[in-house]
Amino acid sequence: MSESIVRVSVVGASGRMGSAACRAVEGAEGMELVGRFDAGDDLGDLAGADVVVEFSVPEASPANVAHCVERGIHVVVGTTGWTPERLASLEEQVSLHDGVGVLIAPNFAIGAILMMSFARQAARFYESVEVVELHHPDKVDAPSGTAARTAEIIGAARDEAGLPASPDATTQDPDGARGAQVHGVSVHSVRLRGMVARQEVLFGGEGETLTIRHDSFDRTSFMPGVLEGVRGVASHPGVTVGLEKYLQM
Repeated sequence: MSESIVRVSVVGASGRMGSAACRAVEGAEGMELVGRFDAGDDLGDLAGADVVVEFSVPEASPANVAHCVERGIHVVVGTTGWTPERLASLEEQVSLHDGVGVLIAPNFAIGAILMMSFARQAARFYESVEVVELHHPDKVDAPSGTAARTAEIIGAARDEAGLPASPDATTQDPDGARGAQVHGVSVHSVRLRGMVARQEVLFGGEGETLTIRHDSFDRTSFMPGVLEGVRGVASHPGVTVGLEKYLQM
């Protein structure tokens, strides 16, 4: 990359997050927006970008990222749907391209990253835990990537602390009212017009509860994190999951 200017292309540029990312890059010091790409476009050399910001859909994201990696271009990925199998395949591909960095970020909002960090700290102290995430009705996946990542972090912290499963006497739930199970944590998804993104992590113990909540009221809340990802990806070769690794949280 140029020492002074980072050349950036955005894949999914006409989407809600992609268009916000384009505006953020255009307004950022030390960056130049060199390409905008959408579904059906020939990605080619990504307009000579040093870094690609990828906000597409889960079905298209792996191929888009693979295209970048094969060309030695760093990628900052905000698309969800990265299963362990997809991540393993990506890690294998990236291992063949020395120096290429890929950031998979379930959430770019600094507050959401802090929420996950606080949840990790609290997880070992409480008997019960559940996650509730609320998003706009145009979101195609459930649970959200942030909620799944939060549940994984909490579950791992509980395992490390030797905690048993959260108490739950439910034996009949034919319609799945108790939510999805992610690493032993119940995760509930709400899709509601008027929402952008909200997540609540609910902890419970004898005589008390603790709620950690984060709200994004506008997609501009994600852009400082996107720009941090663009600035940091070249110095983090390989596949990194979670922007907190760049921010040393």
